[in-house]
Amino acid sequence: MTQNKVEAEEASIGPHWFRLLQWTVDGTTAALNVTGTVLIVGIMLLVNLDVFGRNFLDAPISGVPEMVSMSIVAIVFLQIAQAFRKGRLTRTEALLGFLDKRASKLRHGVDFLFAIASVALVWQLYAASWPLFVKSWKRGTFEGTVGDFTAPVWPVKLIILIGCIALIIQLIMFAATALFRLFGYQETDA
Repeated sequence: MTQNKVEAEEASIGPHWFRLLQWTVDGTTAALNVTGTVLIVGIMLLVNLDVFGRNFLDAPISGVPEMVSMSIVAIVFLQIAQAFRKGRLTRTEALLGFLDKRASKLRHGVDFLFAIASVALVWQLYAASWPLFVKSWKRGTFEGTVGDFTAPVWPVKLIILIGCIALIIQLIMFAATALFRLFGYQETDA
């Protein structure tokens, strides 16, 4: 089944309020994804300007390695919810494909259990990241060298929290969709 068919089918699953909620969550997730993409372009430009400055002007840009390392983490967490939503996170489809053809209800049950287990796992990541964010905020933790380049760490820690919440919400929506499919709920536009 193509991605467009899957998305069209998912758009018709559940009551109207759920589909509106899904649309809102998807829009927010897409906005986070676009932000991550813009950050990628910005980092590419920064690295190229740094290389140009080093080679032709003998004047590198201070802090590029620090900005790149912090940005990589931020990009991952800005884009992870959208990657899940679009089915681009790595998972084996062999068993799920087999179940889909022979026992689709069981497949929806497995999808539901996968989503709930994933919510628990990502929640643990969120819970472990929260104190790190608070500590970096209160202490004013920075990365870099004083006198050359410093950047606060808390924005990246905040992005980790936002990415975790966005992924948890997408996983909950996926679990709800699996339940709607499991119990055969499908509402047409009214």
